[in-house]
Amino acid sequence: MENSQEWKTKMLLVSAGLGLLAGLTAAYIIIQNADAKEDKPQLNAGDGVKVGLGVLGVLRLIADIGNK
Repeated sequence: MENSQEWKTKMLLVSAGLGLLAGLTAAYIIIQNADAKEDKPQLNAGDGVKVGLGVLGVLRLIADIGNK
């Protein structure tokens, strides 16, 4: 029983690490673009919807991989 929990814990930790790296990378890109323009980033609702739909698409792909 312990072995079945072990892989779940590892999966959660690896996924959390990947999510952290993806978020930091996104923030770094936004900061670099803002520095290049010498302005604050302007995020609006349309940008939020685009990002949300992109994340949902990636999650759907991951779910499909897990079902195989």
